[in-house]
Amino acid sequence: MKVAVLQFPGSNCDLDALKALRSIKVPTDLIWHREFKGGDYDGVIIPGGFAYGDYLRAGAISAHTPAIEEVKEMAAEGKPIGGICNGFQILIEAGLLPGALIENSSMKFVCKWVIVKVETDRTPFTRLLRRGQLMRMPVAHHQGNYFCKNLKELYENDQIVFRYVDERALPTESANPNGAIDNVAGVCNPEGNVVGLMPHPERASNAILSPSGTADGEIFFKSMFDYMGGRSW
Repeated sequence: MKVAVLQFPGSNCDLDALKALRSIKVPTDLIWHREFKGGDYDGVIIPGGFAYGDYLRAGAISAHTPAIEEVKEMAAEGKPIGGICNGFQILIEAGLLPGALIENSSMKFVCKWVIVKVETDRTPFTRLLRRGQLMRMPVAHHQGNYFCKNLKELYENDQIVFRYVDERALPTESANPNGAIDNVAGVCNPEGNVVGLMPHPERASNAILSPSGTADGEIFFKSMFDYMGGRSW
C-alpha cells in the first residue's frame, strides 16, 4: 500500500507532509499533479501552500485539474483523502467538502499555534484519537475562515472534525484565529473518508518543533495508515 503527497505549482508544505509520513514508515511518494494516477495509491494528502498562486480564489484552479478528478474517483472508492490548509481549500472548491473558506476576519495572514478539539473519531484521520481530545498544531493562512450555511446539518451528520478551543476546551472567540463559524477548524464528507483542516499536522509531527514539546500532528498520519491496514499503533 502507498500514499501520495500531491504536488501542485505553489505547494510549499509538500516536503513536510512527505517527511511526516515517511518518519512513521508509511510508503509515500511525492507526485507531481500531472503525473498522478489515483489507481496507483491507497490514500492521498493534498498539502498546504499557494497552488497556482491562489489566483481567482485559493484552490480554485487546482480543483479543476485532472489530478483532482483522480482524487474524486479515489474518494468514491472510500480511500482516505486528506487536505491540509490549501489542500482543504482545494477539496472545498472541488465540491468534495461542504462550505466555503473565505478571508480571515482580521483581513490578515495568521501564523500561530492553536489548540483544536477532536469532534469525531469516525474518520480515517481521527480513528486513533478520542472525541474531546485536544491537539496543538500551527495555522498559517489568509483564507481560513470557514463558513457553511448548513452548519446544523453538518453536526447532525457528524461531519465536524475539529474546532478551535482554548486551554479549557472552550470554543471562545479569542481561540478562533480566523473568525470561522462556530470555531470550525476541519470537516469531513458524509462518508467520513475525505477530511479537510486548516491547522498543519505535518508541522506538529516532531516534538522538537512544538512549543508544548508534543508531536500531536503525528497521530493524524498514523490514523490514516492504520485505516489503510498498514499497521496497528
